[in-house]
Amino acid sequence: MTPAVLAIDGGNSKTDVLLVAADGSVLASVRGPGASPQHVGVRRCLDALAELADRAAAQAGLPSGPPFAAHTSACLAGADLPREEHELHRAIRQRGWSGSVTVDNDTFALLRAGTEDGIGVAVVCGAGINSVGVAPDGRTSRFPALGRISGDWGGGAFLGQEALWWAVRAEDGRGAPTALLPAVLSHFGVRSTAEVVEALHFGELPASAVHELCPVLFEVAEGGDTIATELVDRLAEEIGLLATVTLRRLGLHDGPATVVLGGGVLTGAGRRLLPDIRRRCAKVAAEVDVRVVEAPPVIGAGLLGLDRIGADPVALQRLTGADPRPARRRG
Repeated sequence: MTPAVLAIDGGNSKTDVLLVAADGSVLASVRGPGASPQHVGVRRCLDALAELADRAAAQAGLPSGPPFAAHTSACLAGADLPREEHELHRAIRQRGWSGSVTVDNDTFALLRAGTEDGIGVAVVCGAGINSVGVAPDGRTSRFPALGRISGDWGGGAFLGQEALWWAVRAEDGRGAPTALLPAVLSHFGVRSTAEVVEALHFGELPASAVHELCPVLFEVAEGGDTIATELVDRLAEEIGLLATVTLRRLGLHDGPATVVLGGGVLTGAGRRLLPDIRRRCAKVAAEVDVRVVEAPPVIGAGLLGLDRIGADPVALQRLTGADPRPARRRG
């Protein structure tokens, strides 16, 4: 069966690729490491994606190399600004992966995966944090999502840094006592935060190791620690702000509306935030439906691709319910 869509969900920590047939069947599914163009550059990003597409083609029993499908639906972390989307679109077209190409921020894939029509608001909280929205008339809302320089607060990497920051200051006397200190020491198996700081400084620990402290933060907050609880409460406030500002921007607060939540932080320990997030959203939109999406965002990328080629509702429904794990070759 010839692939209709090459679907890509390229996150900061992992990349998922599907080959999808016109009837919504998943022909191949592969996963690789994160390859955000903001971190590795456009060329290395596309080289990594091409390698995954080759693996997917081989898994589906197809020849390697482009073209891989009729259409490429690439939803990528790092496609935050129009100029970045245009550059990525041009670069992918030059690779010849498909006859047509769309490039979106990966948060749009989350929104499509969590809704029947791609209408509503999505907030992702994984390594970073972002929000997008789509109105029934096609208007969109989004944020630059470039970190603190664009007004962002939150994300797993940021929260891990905060946990370490408070632990270090509790140990050296600059900060208040907090249960984050023994929790951080236990997590890394050290006797002093200085060991962690030095290991990070000299590259003996990867910077990504700090992200591991995000679930530690949630566990400490569950125990009632004041500092950890304040950080978790602030995250709920920030997620609520992203959602409600987007609802207002698009005029989605006056009737039924959907807010989709996803990303590793929210699908893991962040579920404890849900009651607070729902309460904050309901203050602005009384008929809001706040839901956590279990389906991988790559399914949303595939659905966006099927939308683009005009697939029928049966195909969309088939992909929505598909198992995105690697497909077994038939015959």
